[in-house]
Amino acid sequence: MKKLLLTLTIAAAFHNVSAQEITLDKIYSGYYRGKGIAGITSMKNGENYLVIEPTGIAKYNYKTSQKDGNLVDGKFESYIFSDDESKILLQVGKQPIYRHSFLGKFDVKDLKSGKTMSLNDGKPVQEPSFSPDATKVAFIVDNNLFYQDLTSGKITQISNDGKKNAILNGLADWVYEEEFGHAKQYEWTKNSDAIVFVKSDESQVPEIYIPIYGKNLYPVEMRYKYPKAGEKNSVVSAQLYRLDSGKTIQLNLGSFKNYYIPNVFQTAKPDEMVLITSERIQNASDILKVNTKTGTVQKLFTETDEKWIDTDSPTLEFLEDNSFLWSSERDGNRHLYWYDKDGKLKKQVTKGNWEVTDYYGFNPKSKEIYIQTTEKGSINKVVSKVNIESGKSQLISNAEGNNAANFSKNYNYFIETSSTASKPYTYVLKDGNGKTVKELQNNNDQLQKLKADNFTEKEFITIPNAAGDQMNAWVMKPKNFDPNKKYPLFMFQYSGPGSQQVANSWDNGNAMWFNHLVQKGYIVACVDGRGTGYKGAKYKKVTYMNLGKYEIEDQITAAKWFGNQSYIDKTRIGMFGWSFGGYMTSLAMTKGADVFKVGIAVAPVTNWRYYDSVYTERFMRTPQENPDGYDKNSPTEYANLLKGKFLLIHGTADDNVHFQNSMELSEALIQNKKQFDFMAYPDKNHGIFGGQTRPQLYQKMTDFILNNL
Repeated sequence: MKKLLLTLTIAAAFHNVSAQEITLDKIYSGYYRGKGIAGITSMKNGENYLVIEPTGIAKYNYKTSQKDGNLVDGKFESYIFSDDESKILLQVGKQPIYRHSFLGKFDVKDLKSGKTMSLNDGKPVQEPSFSPDATKVAFIVDNNLFYQDLTSGKITQISNDGKKNAILNGLADWVYEEEFGHAKQYEWTKNSDAIVFVKSDESQVPEIYIPIYGKNLYPVEMRYKYPKAGEKNSVVSAQLYRLDSGKTIQLNLGSFKNYYIPNVFQTAKPDEMVLITSERIQNASDILKVNTKTGTVQKLFTETDEKWIDTDSPTLEFLEDNSFLWSSERDGNRHLYWYDKDGKLKKQVTKGNWEVTDYYGFNPKSKEIYIQTTEKGSINKVVSKVNIESGKSQLISNAEGNNAANFSKNYNYFIETSSTASKPYTYVLKDGNGKTVKELQNNNDQLQKLKADNFTEKEFITIPNAAGDQMNAWVMKPKNFDPNKKYPLFMFQYSGPGSQQVANSWDNGNAMWFNHLVQKGYIVACVDGRGTGYKGAKYKKVTYMNLGKYEIEDQITAAKWFGNQSYIDKTRIGMFGWSFGGYMTSLAMTKGADVFKVGIAVAPVTNWRYYDSVYTERFMRTPQENPDGYDKNSPTEYANLLKGKFLLIHGTADDNVHFQNSMELSEALIQNKKQFDFMAYPDKNHGIFGGQTRPQLYQKMTDFILNNL
């Protein structure tokens, strides 16, 4: 859930509107649309990089920044290089399934001979992957794992028991995909002679069924396995398939934590793999080494935490000598630790009152790692290089804003993607020390259009909460702001564990709608309270076992703080949120009924008993263990407190936060004789988009605000 990004989908025709104003018509016409560079990949020589362009996959030179032509001509959605760059896997079609998974059609092009082969005879597959020696491609069809020999074209079936809503081989089930962040559950060994994969038996997992209306005389059912908090999960096992024998054996994990197997990693050693496993209580993970010749399993070490481990986003990077880097919050912030090949800690590599937010790679020549951090403040992300032996660090990106990097293979160059809250994305080619070589692309045109229409920049402030923390916040005020005037306040938040909405980065999504509201006379604000990320583990994990309790306390505190400012009308405060943010808005309109006049909750969780096991139990344990934590923080328990104008919105085909959540809250409000507004979007999922859906949705929310706040 915490990974949901909300953007305004471009879907409506552009109408002539007056200048000097950001309108919904302009937003949805694409008038303010920004530009990006897609599919950046460095080639092995370190001198060239590739990007996806309309005419094909283009090849550029780092030194000259000039285009050397197309490596492959055609229109492609994505591509994957083989390790030796002799072949390229080209995605030529896509049919989405869930958040990450999709059915795709792929071609394999031999870059030496120029010949192209259709993978799986042109039929759709999932999660294709080159063997490291580039002679084969593994893939999944109908929950079974296969590989295709790229010389003969022969397809070998590895598993035979795959079945919808029952057995999955090498493919994540719904909850693994959603909460561990990936659909692929297999990996080749370094020497291409074996595959380690996860088998999931979800036959005992309860099923959710969703009616799909369409234009059918009778609705059809969408059925899939969805383990809710406290219910049965898939029974998982680790499997080793050897190509030489054609046989699969189950790895013995009986001596280790084995309830979840979130990750399979390739190491630097030819006959070795690593599994990350955990029990149902996600406060400890075993890091297990697998010998792929013998099938023996050995524990390298166990990572523990008194509350939870972010099992969805570990950093595990093996260096040439098979020592490895591992991310941990054990000192109170997310930092990197260096272990030897046998799992013995060598040293803590990064340290300080800041966090490592991304890892880019290791340069064996200079002994430097390249990372993204919050060392310049929790609302900023910057790029640094750190010598793992001496600890010497050098900032190589801009010192403020949101900066990310894509490095050349030899680390002599990188393409920096950067933005701030007031400056859209720029793409700059830099050398390995951070010196600018050339600006590749900017979005000055986008910014000029917005400024011409009186774009309002965010002002960053901090607000105290009851615990003595300074909460990060941003505020947007009208251009003609008068401190002696009283303005209505519209608050936006998400608030989910480890999330961040108050960041010094460009927002191509809701920020434009917020500008539209500011131009209608509202002040718009956002506050990241307790439970949110990038301010250390203590701030993030204080919500453990009581999801929603401290988060809503902080939003109410923030609203009261704003209400005490001379320029805010404390009788006209509203809130909007989606998903976890919809849950928070529902609590604001009930627990915070004396503070909030208007609320818009989109696709909200209304009781954590209805949400999935992996996410919910990570923060709450099970309902059987923690019934009060579930019920005392559910807005349905406080439906009798509703006073203000409340708009509840949900897609009927939401596979993530089920429509059931809004039905439960609706019934609670009805039985308490509370009037509210409700909008259901037929056959729409958690994102609520498609066709004219987003323009209609945002017009509805705008009208609701204008009429009631």
